[in-house]
Amino acid sequence: MKKLFLAAALACGMAGSASAAANAGADDALKAALANPARTPANVARDVYRHPYETLTFFGIKPDMTVVELSPGGGWYTEVLGPYLHDHGKLIAAGATPDSASENARKSAARFQEKLSAHPGTAKVQLGAFEPANNVFSYAPKGSADMVLTFRNIHNWIGNGDDNVKALFASVYDALKPGGIFGVEEHRLPASKPQDAKASTGYVHEEYVIRMAERAGFKLVAKSDINANPKDTAEHEGGVWALPPTYANKDTDRAKYQAIGESDRMTLKFAKP
Repeated sequence: MKKLFLAAALACGMAGSASAAANAGADDALKAALANPARTPANVARDVYRHPYETLTFFGIKPDMTVVELSPGGGWYTEVLGPYLHDHGKLIAAGATPDSASENARKSAARFQEKLSAHPGTAKVQLGAFEPANNVFSYAPKGSADMVLTFRNIHNWIGNGDDNVKALFASVYDALKPGGIFGVEEHRLPASKPQDAKASTGYVHEEYVIRMAERAGFKLVAKSDINANPKDTAEHEGGVWALPPTYANKDTDRAKYQAIGESDRMTLKFAKP
């Protein structure tokens, strides 16, 4: 009996050590991706506000995952995720593609692809079709993704109406494997302030995001204040874009906005059961 107990204890210890080693390896890989000298200097300067290491660690990312980044914009997070997933995983940048119906979208896709091709570590990033305004959500096969991420995008989608947002969240649910993670970062509107139908200030109620995700079938796993900023009142002429890095009001009250920093943001982790 003692021998069996000892063998079981040793097996558990070995499994724990292997798990710890894997986690350490993932951690080192993420640190290396963030320290990559090929990252755009202006992007690196935003790390102090955007907390990419803490955010991606909170979501539970691993270097062997298939990850979808919705609406990557200028590729701020893509510069980190591409190299991180390059060797053992896959990154799908979901946005405009060369096959988009819109000429402007095709041009946007070409510019983004050119950026990827020129950046070490992102040349293998795949493009997936994701155009919420046109109800195009064909960026990944059903049940193929371990994680879907979106950073500061939901306010852009609300203006398309709740039915469109519902379809969008359903597409995320379908793309994920069972147990897959949907990670959301978004500018947070205080619950005491009214939400307009188009989120014209760029701020969104946290309760709205949670409600829409749960309607799609997701379970809220955790919230984090990693990207919280109590200095941000969400009351700025020009909305969230008055704050850095946009400074929509240019030199007007620039020092005030600089002192506030980037927006107060929700960071939410959902799971597909």
